[in-house]
Amino acid sequence: MSDLQLALLLSLTGLFTSALSGVAGLGGGTILIGVIYALGFAPIEAIPLFAAVQLISNLTRTAAYVRHVEWRAAGWFLLAAIPATALLAPFAAQVNVHLIQLILAALIAISLLPAPAAKPLPARAAFMAAGAANGALGMFVGATGLFVGRLFLRPEWPKQKVVATLALTQVFGHGLRVIAYGFVGFSAFVKPLLLVPLCASVIVGTLLGRQLNGKLSEMAFRRLFQGILIVLTLKLTYDGLTGLWN
Repeated sequence: MSDLQLALLLSLTGLFTSALSGVAGLGGGTILIGVIYALGFAPIEAIPLFAAVQLISNLTRTAAYVRHVEWRAAGWFLLAAIPATALLAPFAAQVNVHLIQLILAALIAISLLPAPAAKPLPARAAFMAAGAANGALGMFVGATGLFVGRLFLRPEWPKQKVVATLALTQVFGHGLRVIAYGFVGFSAFVKPLLLVPLCASVIVGTLLGRQLNGKLSEMAFRRLFQGILIVLTLKLTYDGLTGLWN
């Protein structure tokens, strides 16, 4: 596949997945990083590129919902995300892509299971746990919103506050990854022919998702979203197992 074809495919994927995130508040990034890995990118290439793109996407989403942000929750998240990211940054280049594909497939499969009917963690503990998980998982898997997003589902929060606060915390997490990977020698800007159109597409997709929010059938959207995640899980599992076997 040529660089132009790759840029076009990733841009269309970025447009679609950022629109999904604009509607649901999370999940689009998981699909995008899964596609990037399915196209054969190594983690040291995939994560910096993905982090830069998602930084732009979530900045756009944060701006769209900024008046709904819960700033204290974002602060507790950042307090845990910084050390988690810094501690794992030196190991960024040592990861096997096929193992990451299997881990990502497993995490997506777990996210598809019904949430256990348990009492939510106290707010501060939940936000710090989300920050630690974002920093730890994000350095290797890339996308974390689908997995840590449940920690922001507070019964007292309306949907707009969940979307806004989760978007801002993702800005923090992806920004930290861009910096961390830069420090260990893997810049997010080494492939501008991929980065620039991807960033443009996620901005448009986020704005489109903002317009579609509340206009789509909840049942139809949920089925589409889960169907995509199931297909992606199967693809990542196949690629991971065959890669490790070979």
